[in-house]
Amino acid sequence: MSDATLNKVTEDPNDFDVQIADQVESFIVAVTEVAKGDEPDSAVPFLLLEISQLLLAGGRLGAHEDILPADRYEPDLGPEPDADDLRERFAQLLEPVDVYSEVFDPYEPRKAPVACRISDDLADILTDLRHGMAHYCAGRTTEAMWWWQFSYFSNWGSTAAAALRALQSLVAHVRLDQPLPALDGLDTDQDLSEETLAEEAGRVMAEEIGAPLGLPSV
Repeated sequence: MSDATLNKVTEDPNDFDVQIADQVESFIVAVTEVAKGDEPDSAVPFLLLEISQLLLAGGRLGAHEDILPADRYEPDLGPEPDADDLRERFAQLLEPVDVYSEVFDPYEPRKAPVACRISDDLADILTDLRHGMAHYCAGRTTEAMWWWQFSYFSNWGSTAAAALRALQSLVAHVRLDQPLPALDGLDTDQDLSEETLAEEAGRVMAEEIGAPLGLPSV
């Protein structure tokens, strides 16, 4: 039995840190499975569900008092796991709808939307979560909790929220029979104004996502 498994056996499932770690681990496992592409028709709604559940953990971390690590300096974890393979798999899996527009800071006035990719978001989120999980599996629970809370505020929380908004919009357009126009030319290296985004918007939804969800084509 590994140290990580032994720790899980002896931990109280009602502990806050155990619950957060379980939610993080569940997300890592589930998203890694989706990236394999074995069930492409259900990828979008499944990702919608998984990110929604992860953000519940993020909300709990955000509402919790500040978690401070025991040591001043973070222990060296060695090389970070490479998320490029997962990024590329999701880019292929979500190719028709991977790129979306997002306002980085909704409280910054007159901020133009920027183009983002769901595949990039998922890889970035997974990188942050795996980093904390490495601490957790090594028995450094406080360090893991500090990292997950800190990176929730600094990166993966806003990234997951943006990806969730895009995925929710995709599913809503299909369920409400409101197909999007194709986003021809929209890419992440563009600085987009609202007018540009309006001109770029076009049809992509009916064939790729509508049919798998059992909805009639338009």
